Amino acid sequence: MDQRPRPLFLEESDQATQTAFAQVAQHVASTAPQMKAGALDEFLGGADPWLIAKAMTINATVVTHEQLNLAVRRKFLIPNVCQHFGVQFVDTFELLNALEARFVLGG
Repeated sequence: MDQRPRPLFLEESDQATQTAFAQVAQHVASTAPQMKAGALDEFLGGADPWLIAKAMTINATVVTHEQLNLAVRRKFLIPNVCQHFGVQFVDTFELLNALEARFVLGG
């Protein structure tokens, strides 16, 4: 039995994720002229496009604090990009509610 610890993060170097990332990058680049200057570099320079690309390849749901707002022009929002690609997303509170999470103060 393999006793190595499971990795904390999923690989992004696989071909499917690389292809999905290229699709995400192409989409945001095509809409960049409508956005605030620097929004494209900020988005592509972070983890968000990789998170969406990986979700595309493994049919995962993305959890984010951001809310869907198709009118926003200051930055690329995870839910907006997810919706474009048909990737499911929920906000953090929806996830906590679905998991019936309870936070109890110790006495």
